[in-house]
Amino acid sequence: MTVPKEIELKLTVDGPDLMALRKHPRLKGSSRTKDSLVSVYYDTSDGQLRKAGYVLRVRDTKDGYVQTAKASGDGLLERPEWERSVEGPEPDLRALKETPLAQVLGRMSKLSPLFTVAVERRSYQVEQGSSRIEVALDEGRITRPGGKRASDVVSVGEVELELKEGSVADLFALAHEIGADAPFRLGVRTKPERGFALIDGEPDRVRKAEPVPLSEDMNAADAFRAVAHACLRHMRINEDIILDHRDPAALHQTRVAIRRLRSAFSLFGDLVSDERTEAMRSNLKRLSAPLGRARNLDVFLTRTLPAERERHPDEGGLLNLESHLEAQRTEAYETVRTALGSDEWRRFVLDLVAWINTGPWLTNGGEKEARRRDQPASAFAFKVLEKRRRQVKKRGRDLASLSTEERHEVRIAAKKLRYGAEFFAGLYTGKKAAKRHKAFLSALEDLQDGLGDLNDIATGHEILGELSGTEAGAGSALFAAGMTTVDIEARTRKLVASATEAHETLVDVRPFWR
Repeated sequence: MTVPKEIELKLTVDGPDLMALRKHPRLKGSSRTKDSLVSVYYDTSDGQLRKAGYVLRVRDTKDGYVQTAKASGDGLLERPEWERSVEGPEPDLRALKETPLAQVLGRMSKLSPLFTVAVERRSYQVEQGSSRIEVALDEGRITRPGGKRASDVVSVGEVELELKEGSVADLFALAHEIGADAPFRLGVRTKPERGFALIDGEPDRVRKAEPVPLSEDMNAADAFRAVAHACLRHMRINEDIILDHRDPAALHQTRVAIRRLRSAFSLFGDLVSDERTEAMRSNLKRLSAPLGRARNLDVFLTRTLPAERERHPDEGGLLNLESHLEAQRTEAYETVRTALGSDEWRRFVLDLVAWINTGPWLTNGGEKEARRRDQPASAFAFKVLEKRRRQVKKRGRDLASLSTEERHEVRIAAKKLRYGAEFFAGLYTGKKAAKRHKAFLSALEDLQDGLGDLNDIATGHEILGELSGTEAGAGSALFAAGMTTVDIEARTRKLVASATEAHETLVDVRPFWR
């Protein structure tokens, strides 16, 4: 049975810019409608639908009540969707009979309202290339049941481009055209997701990486799309927090998401190679570079320097050193916000999503390249994980004798292996495989943590080395910097021994993919 799918690109935008979009030339001449839509979302008291990855709503429209069930899909662009007209405002379980929700709920499940989404929607039917696209401008709010306080409500302002017929390439072409005149950003959080965050009491929580939704019937190309979508979702959720206020945890997770995406380019290698791949990789690295400086200062000021103050509580120069580096950190965060708030970054992210889903890599080459893309994701994952494990095993031999640069190379190899193990985890769901996966990741994390601490020492040297020739590089601050350099260097031998032991443990752990 063919599963009905919604193909929709979501974009977030502030209220004034949303209003200005109504006058955009591509929308002004199109047929349009205006509706007040009120949607109530339902689930069981123990959240059965949410746990299974589904949402269920009943929407009050001018033509009557419509019940819609959706699955999470690829996390960004495509979602399975089942829609039926119903007689009233309550969910109709009979209308779910032909959907996966019927199995999740059973016959006797009791559904309760969770939150309400009320929006004013202006819809436009736009012809783009050979495609028909519905552009919806939504402005409104999400409210808890009976909510009367400000904390019970969250505002909504977004643009939805839904492909009614035609090609996904046309969908992105229209988004680029409209985006040239409106500063919107890639939207990764659905209205129900924001509703769940509201009732959980954490609407702006920093997020770690989520499991990648891979399945055994996926091919390698679809696996890359799913991995890349997961990385972009991870990045965008935390990026919004940084743009709103200074948050070291959000900055760290944004940087992790970008590094994961860069690792995905490396892990999938030739499979995603085309004439635009290198530009995508280099621009991602260049535009996100300011995050590295801010993160390094975060680590030094929250880990290294406090440890120094504990060892030398009477050393006043440490306060001068801290004051100087805090000023640098403030400047670094402003640079990050400027970079992430720029039109260049905003447009690049949209261009990147378009390339992931419609780029030449999906059709380039002959039969050999097509076979590579169409091979089962599990077969591709096996080869990638084997190759990366061999690299870590070989490069990590005799860690104690390696130079700082060589240890850094081991760290990068271990990081890519870890990201690969996390990306492909959904392909190994059996009880035995899951147990092996947990043990493998644990050993890999121990190695990465040890190598990461060594890298922090190298970064600390760089930060302190920059003081030379500056106003802060004199007097007590310079003395404190020298003292700190000696102290952090003294930790190196102990950390190398710990990393060596972690490497030996990892080599002995049985790979979960075999």
